[in-house]
Amino acid sequence: MGSTGRLERRGSVTETSSTPSTAGDAQEAPRGRLQRMMRYLPLVAPVLLWAVPCGVLLYTGQHWPLPVTLTGTALFVLGLIGMPLAMARGHGRRQQDWAAIVGDTLLGSMWVLFTWSVLFGVLLRLALTVAGVGDGQDRARIVTWAVLGVTAMLLAWGYAEARRVPRVRRVDVELPRLGAGLDGTRVVLITDTHYGPLDRARWSERVCERVNTLEADLVCHTGDIADGTAERRRAQAAPLGTVEATGARVYVTGNHEYYSEAQGWVDLMDELGWEPLRNRHVLLERGGDTLVVAGVDDVTADSSGLAGHGADLAEALDGADPGLPVLLLAHQPKFIDRAAAHGVDLQLSGHTHGGQIWPFHYLVRLDQPALAGLTHHGARTRLYTSRGTGFWGPPFRVFAPSEITLLVLRPAS
Repeated sequence: MGSTGRLERRGSVTETSSTPSTAGDAQEAPRGRLQRMMRYLPLVAPVLLWAVPCGVLLYTGQHWPLPVTLTGTALFVLGLIGMPLAMARGHGRRQQDWAAIVGDTLLGSMWVLFTWSVLFGVLLRLALTVAGVGDGQDRARIVTWAVLGVTAMLLAWGYAEARRVPRVRRVDVELPRLGAGLDGTRVVLITDTHYGPLDRARWSERVCERVNTLEADLVCHTGDIADGTAERRRAQAAPLGTVEATGARVYVTGNHEYYSEAQGWVDLMDELGWEPLRNRHVLLERGGDTLVVAGVDDVTADSSGLAGHGADLAEALDGADPGLPVLLLAHQPKFIDRAAAHGVDLQLSGHTHGGQIWPFHYLVRLDQPALAGLTHHGARTRLYTSRGTGFWGPPFRVFAPSEITLLVLRPAS
């Protein structure tokens, strides 16, 4: 939390009684079972990720020659064992980049293979059966080749999508309280660059070059700069120092900063000429009107144990004229409830990556109020959620294109 902010937590009050609470016990029992089941999810999920495609591709009536079946099974078993080992070595204490690349690539590849094994294993097989195509073995082999073909194409396309310089997405945003002098203010948003094991220093340079063509009044980075410490990823982040804005360059922390010595990233961004908005605000003046640009630490900062870090919107707006419009930087869209309660006009966020690899989109929506784009919350509060500029982990983007966002602010018509 901020140096002067205070996070209030309300605990439950336990009443002693000579008779047990039957209703309470009834509610706690399912919750306890669910929590016990969730403990096993990290063990069960990787097994399903590898076992389902193995079964669909090799053991659903294909009758492959024995060497093919044995070789395929051996590859799936090796992958099941090797993927978590590589990820542990790559993202654990050793942080070996080559292992992270192997583990992340396997994870993304198997997610796509799993998805299409399930879809084609059911839907395509059903369609072939209804159409009377071949016998059981023919249909099983058609499904296998279709799954492998679609997976290969999506991974090749997804890799190219992840590694390219994002397209610029322009969005006009009407804000009822925006003064006429601020009409046409150009705000560029980049977020979730996730510099990591794959060296993307040249990509970073090209992104910054693209941003500089947009003639921004304000450039914002809403966190998750990198996976790794500032010292480790400095070379990839250094081009951010070349970004230009006529007004200001502002930055807030994301959750990944708190996995990688967040204060180091705050210090590096300050060194590169960005204004870290850690529960504070700056004023952007244009045409005689003023916009309050505020920022808060990521919500995970509260539990990070890092002294002085924590999301505090009241502190961020302290001293700001309540009659002025407010643009807020907050890494996660879920902060929008607090923003709306404080009368914020526009919140800019990232974090979701737009799902990154379909159909992970639907899981993201279980945790966040928005996946991507502009949404309205309450009477006047808008939220813009970026799909992100880079990618996390698996070097693929499938049906979730990256973006550099140009938001043009307009007074409400």
